[in-house]
Amino acid sequence: MRLAAVLCTLGLGYVGAASVLAAEAGPSAPQTPSTVASAEPSALSAKVLEAALARPIIGPTIPLAEVQRFCDVRIPRMKTYKTLQEWQTDAERIRTELLDRVVFRGKAAQWRQAPCRVEWLGQIEGGPGYRIKKLRYEALPGLWIPALLYEPEKLEGKVPAILNVNGHVGPVGKAYTPKQIRCINQAKRGMLALNVEWLGMGQLSVPGFAHSRMNQLDLCGTSGLAPFYLAMSRAIDLLLTLEHTDPERVAVTGLSGGGWQTIYISSLDTRVKLANPVAGHSSFLTRTYHLKDLGDSEQTPCDMATVADYTHLGALMAPRPLLFTYNAKDDCCFEAGYALGPVLEAAKPIYELFGKPANLRSHVNQDPGTHNYELDNRQALYRMLGEFFYAGQSGFDPKEIPSDKEVKTPEQLQVELPPKNEDFNTLALALAKDLPRQPDLPKEKAAAQDWQKQRRPVLRQIVRLKDYPVQALQDAAEENQGLKITYWKLQMGADWTVPAVELVWGQPKQTAILVSEKGRKALAEEAARLLKAGYRVLALDPFYFGESKTPSHDYLFALLVACVGERPIGLQASQVAAAARWAAAKFQTGPVHLAAVGPRASTFALIAAALEEKAIGSVELADALGSLKEVLEKNWSVDQTPEMFCFGLLEEFDIRQISALASPRLVRFRQPSERVKQELAPLADWYRLLDAACNPLGQ
Repeated sequence: MRLAAVLCTLGLGYVGAASVLAAEAGPSAPQTPSTVASAEPSALSAKVLEAALARPIIGPTIPLAEVQRFCDVRIPRMKTYKTLQEWQTDAERIRTELLDRVVFRGKAAQWRQAPCRVEWLGQIEGGPGYRIKKLRYEALPGLWIPALLYEPEKLEGKVPAILNVNGHVGPVGKAYTPKQIRCINQAKRGMLALNVEWLGMGQLSVPGFAHSRMNQLDLCGTSGLAPFYLAMSRAIDLLLTLEHTDPERVAVTGLSGGGWQTIYISSLDTRVKLANPVAGHSSFLTRTYHLKDLGDSEQTPCDMATVADYTHLGALMAPRPLLFTYNAKDDCCFEAGYALGPVLEAAKPIYELFGKPANLRSHVNQDPGTHNYELDNRQALYRMLGEFFYAGQSGFDPKEIPSDKEVKTPEQLQVELPPKNEDFNTLALALAKDLPRQPDLPKEKAAAQDWQKQRRPVLRQIVRLKDYPVQALQDAAEENQGLKITYWKLQMGADWTVPAVELVWGQPKQTAILVSEKGRKALAEEAARLLKAGYRVLALDPFYFGESKTPSHDYLFALLVACVGERPIGLQASQVAAAARWAAAKFQTGPVHLAAVGPRASTFALIAAALEEKAIGSVELADALGSLKEVLEKNWSVDQTPEMFCFGLLEEFDIRQISALASPRLVRFRQPSERVKQELAPLADWYRLLDAACNPLGQ
């Protein structure tokens, strides 16, 4: 009997059917389903399949160890510099590349040039000797930041100005008590203290500003880090416009996420003359093995580690005064015992090259020693300000001035915002309207074939596809109720071990690879369907899914993978493509049929098919997206779907264009959604243009 007939009748449509027919009769063979032969094997036991697919092959240790090693070798190390000139040359390169290649990519380059608008909104009484002015400023067009300026009542000449940034303090935001006390103390000492709200916190604590949604901008080819950076750099712009600001005495400080902000802006913006990051960062190498340090999206931005590590940022502060503050028993992250050493040791030689070793300081808090910016840490800041901004002034006292009774409520510190304020999601949706940049497919056959040749390398580069060689190690084999089961460890180059279950029933004539974002253990029903259709089934768990998922901190490792210059979706597609090449060579049943279940699995499977032209013969996608724009419309976040935020993918390709790259091999969308029908209907004409009479929508 013809396998094509079985495939079509069992609901596989034209995908597997047409690939077999094409092999038998050439690319112009008819693709009409035939009648299924009457002889069908008995039903497979669901329990047998479920048990086979769920059996552990690599366990939890291997995925964690492999992703740690994968990132470790890609994290840049601090070099040894023999001369100051050698460091200064490299420092200028690092600073420029971080700004141009990481912070201000895409539309962010235009945001960088926009003016800083500031609107003053009145003032409230502060306490003895100072007042609080309310204001908002525009970080980028349409995105306003609420802020408070703590201003001494008596100002003469030029005085220090301090940017106080806050961390992950939730709805309390800029009203966080330790931050208020810090600002009050600065003002009482004659300084200008600017207290700014952080994206996603306080008044900006809205879903569209969740830090895990900044990656929506990445998908559109614009840096999601840019709004964070601009919120800080515009605040410095603001401070420098104030009449009494001394540009030689501008400082930044903050706790946790505020500590991250402090080291980031201070290292890259030389207008900052003193920095005190508090429990806010550690080396990427440290984070790889101390998992509680793995931070949010902004702390692990795409491609940063292709340029620099956080060890470099501390060194970039030289010779400006820098105080590293860490906590001895930090119950959150960045514990002093392991986090301080690497950043301090990297910066020391550079400060020595400048002849300013005393400008680099560190402070370890013992009481309370937890994640805090309480009295001991605040007084460490005051001492630093006194030594460098008030040098020689014996009257400066670093002891904190009691101010608890002057702390205001969040309601008292509320700053009016425009009725419509941009956020990550609204910015991404606006960017996506004009994407991809080249949406149209050619309408002539020769032009279509040229388009495919030109665009495949572009997609390959965007997803960072790897051509992994495969060494297959058989873990075990068994037979149950006529089902032959082989468990494989597919070693892909020196990087990954991908678990796979091979299922054989009867005499298969073709091979299918099966993947799901729920892991292979959820694929019993799909495997049974393919087995009954005459396929050998190879069920995989590629990177991040099923057994290949790390037991904890999973999406944070996916962020780190992108940070070191790779792409999670590219790893998934690479592993599927490598498995296809191995299967095609080993089983000698022709190009494999690739079946994927779920929108995420369907996306990386489609990319694999678009780029692996020989080993993948057909593709079948269940519950697929019709457009990558659905990621933005549904407001997905990177902690839910990390691989879907591949930098710049939507800028160049949508699902339609990726599908067109896979043709004339057949791609079928099973039970397509209305969005799939709407977006992909033109593919029927595209297939006819390439002499493949197939409708991917199965209609």
